[in-house]
This record gives sequence, C-alpha cells and structure tokens, in this order.
Amino acid sequence: MTELVLRLGEILMRKEWISAEQLEEALHEQESTREFLGSILLKRNYLTEGRLTLALSEQFRLPWNSVKNFYIDWDFVMKFSASLLLEYRCFPLARDGNSVTMGITNPLNAWAMAKAEEEARNLRVRFVLVMESEMQDLLERYRRQMNIRIRHSLEKEK
Repeated sequence: MTELVLRLGEILMRKEWISAEQLEEALHEQESTREFLGSILLKRNYLTEGRLTLALSEQFRLPWNSVKNFYIDWDFVMKFSASLLLEYRCFPLARDGNSVTMGITNPLNAWAMAKAEEEARNLRVRFVLVMESEMQDLLERYRRQMNIRIRHSLEKEK
C-alpha cells in the first residue's frame, strides 16, 4: 500500500507551526509569484528555517542534518566541480567507504541530484537536507578555499 504524501502546508499545520490563515495568505501570494511555499513562509516570518527543513525532510522522506555535524575534507570537496557546488548547490559533506553524503537545500532539484550522482562516479550518493543558511556558509567557505588554493598555485609558479 502506497503511503499518502502530505503537502508542505498540511505538514506545517499538523505540527501547528503555521495557522490556516497564514497558509492561505502564503498560497495566495504563491499564485502570483510562483515562489516556493517555504520561501514565502520564511519571508513573512511565519516559519523558521529549521522548522521548514524538518517539514521538507518529512515531506520528501529525506534525512536532514546540520553541517556542523560534519568535518569538511576540502581535498575531497575539490574533486567535485565548482558548478555542482555553486550552481546546483550540492555539497559533498562526507565520504564513508564507497559512499558520499551530499547536502542539498532543494529536494525537488532532480538535475542537481543527477549531476551529483554523475560526479560521484563509483560512489553511492546519500542526500541529506541542510538549511539554506548553512549551505550559504559552506559555499562561502568553499570560495575562500578556492582562493587560497589559487594563490598557492600562483606562488609555486613564480
């Protein structure tokens, strides 16, 4: 028997994290803006980022995790393309034997997930949801790491 997949708004209301009125307002705005419901709820301060991530985790049956729980191996991260990280917003958080854990913020981005699996080559990919703010922080740290590596490379050429 197939389990019914709840909509995000239903999950949030069931948890009593938003009211029916807040959901109605956000859905009305979504009709004209075509933004993600979660983005609208965040923008209106009806919901916290953490609660949104938990609800998306439940909706898409994807585990969530905090980036703080991972030691980032920058040498491993650099094996993946900048476009995967910066454009597709998939970030390799950890490698464990024959698998890689990839942090994502948008579980609907099938292109990003396919690109991550392609770049992981022979590694099995396990996706986890991370909060948008943590992804932003990771990407900023990645940019700094890239700048450091470029400077070192240029210094070696001198």
